[in-house]
Amino acid sequence: MTLQQEIIAALGVKSTIDPATEFRFSVDFIKTYLKKHSFLRTLVLGISGGQDSTLTGKICQQTISDIRQETGMLDYRFIAVRLPYGQQRDEADCWDAIAFIQPDQAITINIKSTIQASEKTLREAGIVLSDYIKGNDKARERMKVQYSIANMNAGLVVGTYHAAEAVTGFFTKYGDGGTDINPLFRLNKRQGKAILQYLGCPEHLYLKVPTADLEENHPALPDETALGVTYEMIDNYLEGQTIDLNIARMIETRYKLTKHKRYPPVTVFDDY
Repeated sequence: MTLQQEIIAALGVKSTIDPATEFRFSVDFIKTYLKKHSFLRTLVLGISGGQDSTLTGKICQQTISDIRQETGMLDYRFIAVRLPYGQQRDEADCWDAIAFIQPDQAITINIKSTIQASEKTLREAGIVLSDYIKGNDKARERMKVQYSIANMNAGLVVGTYHAAEAVTGFFTKYGDGGTDINPLFRLNKRQGKAILQYLGCPEHLYLKVPTADLEENHPALPDETALGVTYEMIDNYLEGQTIDLNIARMIETRYKLTKHKRYPPVTVFDDY
């Protein structure tokens, strides 16, 4: 088995999908988990206005709608959380995503003052954050807020983690990578887009240039620029296609170097 085949198997990526089937699979996955853990009543998800959170949000709301209808228990709900740092550049996209998702509740928590306070405290201790590390702090603060909301509402924090992020390690450890459940796991970027098309999502939400938008010195830096490889190439790789050898090696190198992000903390019993 080649490394490409091993990676595809580990991430569970299919070469082709049926969008309707995969949407239902993700909904049923979360629904089954909620029913098995009956103390949980709420799904919590951060909404950025991009493809991944828009799709995950739609999955969450459909899950809650289904489970309320099936159980007759009206206390199940989905909370969508907007987490801007100051004024978000694509504010309109966030609200368009929320309009498409139709969550039970939408909350806005601006994280800027918290990040600035933390940055100031560290600076006073002699630790000056780089722009990149400050970006990671933003991702972790957003996740902390989501867990606070979830813990106060018998909730589950839902992630937007998918195969194209997993293979490249393109997420913040204990930030957007630190969630309870990940319904997009197994899907690549192209497949997520196909599901949104099937769902009738506004085109500008899934055709927009993907960006984590964490660095202030590089606002709205495209993911593909940061990665040095396009999502099309990553998706082709994950679907088992033959791609340029240098690009394949770049993807595989990232996969190996970011192994620690995909596993719990290392213990004395682990092979590291």
